[in-house]
Amino acid sequence: MTEALMFDLDNTLYSEKSGMETRVLRAINEFVGAILDLPPDKANRVRREGVRYYGTTLEWLIFEKGFDDSEAYFSYIHPEEEAELLGPDPELKAILDSLPYPKIVLTNSPFEHAQRVLAALGVEDRFQAIYDIRFNGLVGKPHPKSFLRAIEAAGFKVESTVFVDDLPKYILGYQALGGRSILKDEGRRFLDKGFERIESLAELNFLL
Repeated sequence: MTEALMFDLDNTLYSEKSGMETRVLRAINEFVGAILDLPPDKANRVRREGVRYYGTTLEWLIFEKGFDDSEAYFSYIHPEEEAELLGPDPELKAILDSLPYPKIVLTNSPFEHAQRVLAALGVEDRFQAIYDIRFNGLVGKPHPKSFLRAIEAAGFKVESTVFVDDLPKYILGYQALGGRSILKDEGRRFLDKGFERIESLAELNFLL
């Protein structure tokens, strides 16, 4: 029985076509390139290989490359003007309002990024809390504690909280805890994975 919802932020609450992911990945590769003294294209290849074993690029940098300035990373990757790529989304607001459950956001991004995104979309008051990467000690999804700490802090239960995300490895992380997870697969890239999936958040009304 569903009693609560836990949403990922990026590419889940807004469309992957927004351009936000492209901007963020470009900034990440520039930052990694500067740290490792590599051109951005090679930094991207090295990063993609390394991050397979971690939840985030930042986690990989910390544990594999000895990086220790997470605030510099956040400032570069998520500048104040980043939310200009997004705008008010009345349809999203209506979808969230139609789902009669308490809702939280669990993101591997920093809190200020989540605040900007939710404010730009016009849905910041639709969630009772944001649990970010700092809240989880810089070790986020798909690590079990990242899910469990957010759910405990919100007063939810794994068995009755549905998690919605756009990345399979995070979906699998929550499933491993015994929770129900739904993949937002806007680009129809994961049809063969066997996940419970949607292409639009509007479809949640048919599943919950």
